[in-house]
Amino acid sequence: MQRIRIVEDPEECERIWNSVWPRKCLFDLWKVRECFAGSYKRRPCFLAAENKGSIDGLLALSWVEEEGYFAHFPGETWRSKTWLEQNKIIAASPDIYSDLLESVPGPVHLRYLTRDSVQPEKPVAVDEVGYLFYPGSYEYSFQNYMMQFSGKSRKKLSRELALLEQQGVAYRFDHADDIRLLFGMNLESFGEASYFYDPAFLDSFEKLVAWLFKENMLRITTLLIGGTIAAVDVGAVWEKTYTVLAGATHPEFPGVAKMINFHHLEGSCRDRHDVVDFLCGDFGWKQRFHLTGRPLYELHIQPGKNITHGDEVPNVKVNEQ
Repeated sequence: MQRIRIVEDPEECERIWNSVWPRKCLFDLWKVRECFAGSYKRRPCFLAAENKGSIDGLLALSWVEEEGYFAHFPGETWRSKTWLEQNKIIAASPDIYSDLLESVPGPVHLRYLTRDSVQPEKPVAVDEVGYLFYPGSYEYSFQNYMMQFSGKSRKKLSRELALLEQQGVAYRFDHADDIRLLFGMNLESFGEASYFYDPAFLDSFEKLVAWLFKENMLRITTLLIGGTIAAVDVGAVWEKTYTVLAGATHPEFPGVAKMINFHHLEGSCRDRHDVVDFLCGDFGWKQRFHLTGRPLYELHIQPGKNITHGDEVPNVKVNEQ
């Protein structure tokens, strides 16, 4: 007989997560989530659908005290936004999915849900769109990719990048001290809107970086122009997916973001990555760079009732892989 059980013990939550959670991206790894759980110290509340000792569904939540609702585990909320993406609701059947939502012990706000975590026959809110690059679509040729741009756009880009190259361009990699510079430049650009403004997020991200380094997954890319650090990006490689986690640029070098992003795209073709994940948020360039959009979804849940809010999918090239 199916029953929904609430699990709050962190060790049991970890065991359940590792037993049923699909490992499709970096953010599916318990160790990644644990980096944030340890800093935010939210109370976990996992709803497990069990039948004869088997777990057929899971809604992994954390209580966010200051917001007054449950968010997806681990609840790394800053200014009512979360950061970890590709969140999921695990359910072996539509009935189990409904039972999980109807069993929530309080208000729930779930963000960045994958398409298979929402019911296709019901209205669903698009939260934000993530942006992906598939090197294989261009036969792992950066030149093939560049042909997606019009001749006029390629000439404009060449002129803009040439102005930077005239000042002397150099790259360095995996220089740990540059992460501190990334934090400082990001905060200077975005102020309180930066996730790094939140001490808990900053501590979580530092733990994540340390774990990624230990696992040989960390990638730090630093672009110098005329000997000055102009841009720093931090990413991770897992299962042939390169995820660009965070970045920052120096305001004195217009166009430097394009240069470092082209560097990532060209390198992913050379290294034959399956996909490069630039995460959510367009920031005025991702659509123009012909990246593939992947909508992620949002749910507001009240006990016994499922409510969604939002708009239709923005006008982007969409891929549901």
